[in-house]
Amino acid sequence: MKWVYIEDIAASKDQDVEIRGWVYNTRSSGRIRFILLRDGTGHLQATIFSEDENNPLFKIFDSLTQESSVIVRGRVREDKRASGGYELGVSEIEVLQIAKDYPITLKEHSTPFLMEHRHLWLRSRKQHAVLQVRAEVVKAIRSFFDDRGFRLMDTPILTPSACEGTTTLFETKYFDQMAYLSQSGQLYNEATAAAFGKVYCFGPAFRAEKSKTRRHLIEFWMVEPEVAFADLEDTIDLGQDLVLFILDRVLHKRKNDLEELERDTSRLEAIVKPFPRLTYDDAVPRLQEKGSEIQYGDDFGAPEEAIISELYSHPVCVTHFPSKIKAFYMQPDAQRPDLALGVDFLASEGYGEIIGGGQRIHDLDLLERRLKEHNLPPEAYQWYIDLRKYGSFPHSGFGLGVERVVSWICGIKHIRETIPFPRLLYRIYP
Repeated sequence: MKWVYIEDIAASKDQDVEIRGWVYNTRSSGRIRFILLRDGTGHLQATIFSEDENNPLFKIFDSLTQESSVIVRGRVREDKRASGGYELGVSEIEVLQIAKDYPITLKEHSTPFLMEHRHLWLRSRKQHAVLQVRAEVVKAIRSFFDDRGFRLMDTPILTPSACEGTTTLFETKYFDQMAYLSQSGQLYNEATAAAFGKVYCFGPAFRAEKSKTRRHLIEFWMVEPEVAFADLEDTIDLGQDLVLFILDRVLHKRKNDLEELERDTSRLEAIVKPFPRLTYDDAVPRLQEKGSEIQYGDDFGAPEEAIISELYSHPVCVTHFPSKIKAFYMQPDAQRPDLALGVDFLASEGYGEIIGGGQRIHDLDLLERRLKEHNLPPEAYQWYIDLRKYGSFPHSGFGLGVERVVSWICGIKHIRETIPFPRLLYRIYP
């Protein structure tokens, strides 16, 4: 008898198989007993029918508890009433372990309780669906860049310098000197772009931000493409294509998971190019009209991003922020040097920023001035300065936050549910 996964059950119609998994729930009705099994790939109803109340399978059934691990053998039957369209007629149950007092029952629990038991909460239907979507988003991202000829470059997690500002760095001892957990692989990507033309890195990033908003994680995953000789417009175009590719892949591949999450996908299906565009100069008065207290020169926070993104049915690209509120490496606009050639993609429905990027400074003198203005030690950035000494070139790129994209696609309000084990302010367990 062959072992099959639930997601492949249709291929075994009218065959005898075994399912290895866990008991999600049980119920009985007269002479019938129902076991809802899960195996990590899906859920399947297993049915025991007998006229004999002393049937040994009924006795085994009575011993089963939520999350008990079992091997169930039987025949696959098509049944349109069953979830997934198939069920298993049980002939044998092998119990591997009976789970005692499983803490997460099928009733409501508080969020702090669920976060304390995150290692178990992952088994629930909705959490499982979210992480299925996450896995598909990651696959889509890799396919998008690989199919376009980008080279994956692994950038270091331990770095001697900051990328996004020194106030949000995690310090660690590196033998006889200090090092930092990477905020971004971008600076190193600029070096690999000079060697390979178009590259991307994909990995964890760390920000020591003392923020408790629903949109922030201390440790998160980010994909960062960098393209030699590309300008701001090239970057915006690439970002739009990436977002649309991810949406198309998830809407087609993870339809059942989105249904489990009760996500209204019609809003996502309607998104097309080109995305709406808005400059910072235009955005500020619109925010003020909507009741925001933002003043010209202030950076956007979560409330401002939410207000703007609720104005549009598509993601919106906000460009030309004041240079003073952007990173040291941002290229200034030739016509308005006080503005940076940067862009933030704000997801629709109030979800806020999912992409941030733009054009990088390629002029040596200007870069050295910016390092001084930001009080950054030139010795830590000497290798980065070298990129402008030896064949400097215009280049652009961006970072896309995986968890924020998953949150938007799934319609989840808090980002903590979009990664298996979230790291939040005051939470590092489990």
